[in-house]
Amino acid sequence: MGNEALRDLVGQLRGRKLNRRQFMTRAAAAGVSATAISGALRSFPTRAQSAVEVQFWTTFSANDLANVQAVVDAYNAQASGSTVKVVQVPPAQVTDVTKLLTAVRGGTGPDMYHLDRFIVAQNAATGVLQDLSSMGADLSPYISFAKEEATFDGKAYALPFDTDARALYYNKKMISAAGFDPAELDSSKGPITWDRVAEIAAKIDQKDSNGNYSQMGFVPWDNQGWHYTYGFSWGGKFFDQAACEVSPTDTPIVAAFQWVQDYCNNLGADKVSAFANAQNLPGANPSENTFYTEKLAMTVTGDWQIASIPQYNANLDYGIAWMPVPKAGDNSVTWAGGWSAVIPQGAKHVEEALTAMQFICGEAGQRIYTQKSAHLPTWQSLLSDKELFAGAHSFFSEILPSAKNRPPLPVGAKYWDELTVAWQKTYLDQGKPEDLLKDAKDHVDADLKQYCPITIEEGTPTA
Repeated sequence: MGNEALRDLVGQLRGRKLNRRQFMTRAAAAGVSATAISGALRSFPTRAQSAVEVQFWTTFSANDLANVQAVVDAYNAQASGSTVKVVQVPPAQVTDVTKLLTAVRGGTGPDMYHLDRFIVAQNAATGVLQDLSSMGADLSPYISFAKEEATFDGKAYALPFDTDARALYYNKKMISAAGFDPAELDSSKGPITWDRVAEIAAKIDQKDSNGNYSQMGFVPWDNQGWHYTYGFSWGGKFFDQAACEVSPTDTPIVAAFQWVQDYCNNLGADKVSAFANAQNLPGANPSENTFYTEKLAMTVTGDWQIASIPQYNANLDYGIAWMPVPKAGDNSVTWAGGWSAVIPQGAKHVEEALTAMQFICGEAGQRIYTQKSAHLPTWQSLLSDKELFAGAHSFFSEILPSAKNRPPLPVGAKYWDELTVAWQKTYLDQGKPEDLLKDAKDHVDADLKQYCPITIEEGTPTA
């Protein structure tokens, strides 16, 4: 097929004489390569012509919601014929897509949905999402692990939106008051050990007259202190590709869980939970976060806090340290996640939704979101744009290439939920870590078998 013929097909797509699937079918039938098709779509982008409103559902709240709205506002300002409306649905656990499923089954679902990227594969496997590959979606500009998480069975089901990394935030004033030099945690000196974190925290812990904690040095499972956080830090592997089995019983992961259980038991697991639980529930008021109110000296959290802290405590004197390590001399290990935009089955405005997604999740949208939120972009070229990463934000952009990522499995949501059950029981001292993790493995492997063999690249965000 010549350039003129291909241009004619693109013209028909732009004029809405063809939809994307029809365009892809005709171009492929004429022998056009997938690369040429994607290139043509980028060179002659479609633009929605009908006056429609694209419904974009997100569970984001507070600052995150405002930052997404800013990206959507920028899209709407340059869009022709259609606009995007952000609809906030109630905050929930990251794997909870109950409202989406109910709406899709009832024919009232959105045109776009904000989905945590590591569960794209599972929702694609169960038929909830539309295949974007058949519409010409191009994942080549995105960082490698984000592309992999957005893909299932060789097809793209999402466009990556953002990514992030985790580190140890610490309150310099509280650490100094306990008799320690906060410079010990400075990132220029490399990571401290988890045992040193516990030692410093013990001098900060205080109880009220009723024996309840009024301030604490560290809560292992606060904020981003997840199962993956500690499993990766101890050097664990969460998926055995050769055996096609999840591997939460990997010896380092069990050791990590044991460390957390011992830490919480030494302080009283129930009392630690009473201190920290409320702020870790979905939709919790960020102004009551104990790190912001200076009742918690150290917490594992992500890059986005850089943008949030000035709003909730502009005078907070804090630092950002490497993720701690099990023993001195170990390499510090963080992990990266992120969100995506997807088109659910039953969407009423598919063409318009994909056009909007290509802006929102593209270079222009990610530039806006990175600047406003202090998250990291998944658009590969933006990671080399130093102007996007001022001050402490640059630290996170530098550690991203060595971060791990959760294995993008077609049982990713199931795996997260089972790990979370084992995690919560671990820090509440409701079982032995090795037994709890064995239960998680058994429950997930039973569902995983139908998808084997699976080939993934775990732990290479930007390679």
